[in-house]
Amino acid sequence: MRQLVVISGKGGTGKTSLVASFAALAESAVLADCDVDAADLHLVVQPSLVTREDFLGGKCATIDCERCTDCGICEDLCRFDAIGPSSLSLDSEPGNLTVDPIACEGCGVCAWFCAEGAIDLVPTTDGEWYLSETRFGPMVHARLGPAGENSGKLVSLLRSEAQKVATSRNMELVIVDGAPGIGCPVIASITGADLVLIVTEPTLSGLHDLERVIQLTNHFSIPTMMVVNRFDVNEEIATRAEKHAQRLGAGLAGRVRFDPAVTQAQIRAMPVVEHSNNGAAADINAVWKNVVRVFDGEELRITKDSRDGKETTFGTAG
Repeated sequence: MRQLVVISGKGGTGKTSLVASFAALAESAVLADCDVDAADLHLVVQPSLVTREDFLGGKCATIDCERCTDCGICEDLCRFDAIGPSSLSLDSEPGNLTVDPIACEGCGVCAWFCAEGAIDLVPTTDGEWYLSETRFGPMVHARLGPAGENSGKLVSLLRSEAQKVATSRNMELVIVDGAPGIGCPVIASITGADLVLIVTEPTLSGLHDLERVIQLTNHFSIPTMMVVNRFDVNEEIATRAEKHAQRLGAGLAGRVRFDPAVTQAQIRAMPVVEHSNNGAAADINAVWKNVVRVFDGEELRITKDSRDGKETTFGTAG
């Protein structure tokens, strides 16, 4: 089983649009939307729900008012200011100490130091995760609740479930729509991946974000490629991004031009490769073929763009 994870340095680079098109181009793949803080792959692939499960992400302190003596030690020790007196609580008398579930981090300090044993840590439901079917194959995705914690833990759960689905159905590929940035959800998205594809954009901030993400994948020794989306918006910076990525050890998967057909396809809730055969759809098809070639251990030969039509050979990291 192989795992392709598509990530980006920031949101809005076209990562999810690319994943949706890959889903349409792959012969057999399990999809996993691991951008759990802002999941939107379902808007394009239109999944049909099969199962729904609660995500117990963390814990929250609760105070037994009958055992609590209002000594205030827990309030003094809570560095998150989650404990304090409240006259609004339905289960306590005015002035009793209560816990704000939004502010509580579930660290357990209050429970540890409570002499009366009046504080317990209880599991919290921080969201839901789903197994669905799409016209492209099975999909595992989730919804993190408002102020939901442990998005990295949820990402790990989704990837594990996606692998189980792939194994049970004898499917050889898992395509992961990873989270943007370099934080915990991203690390959980890429850990153990066979190949990471970074989607960047031709802007100065895109160059900065690209460097940070490649440094992250290099840290974990994960083979990495990059693609410049909407490269024709600024071809000079697109070229700089490609050269910089190569210096950092990443391979090049190709370029995708700016194309209004992408938006038109999204309005119709479909990947652009289903909507069109030209423009960005043709570019994405070429990128997908290069990703498959890397999985198959072949050498890449990428046509830079229409300016000279020349082919250049690129390798991958790792």
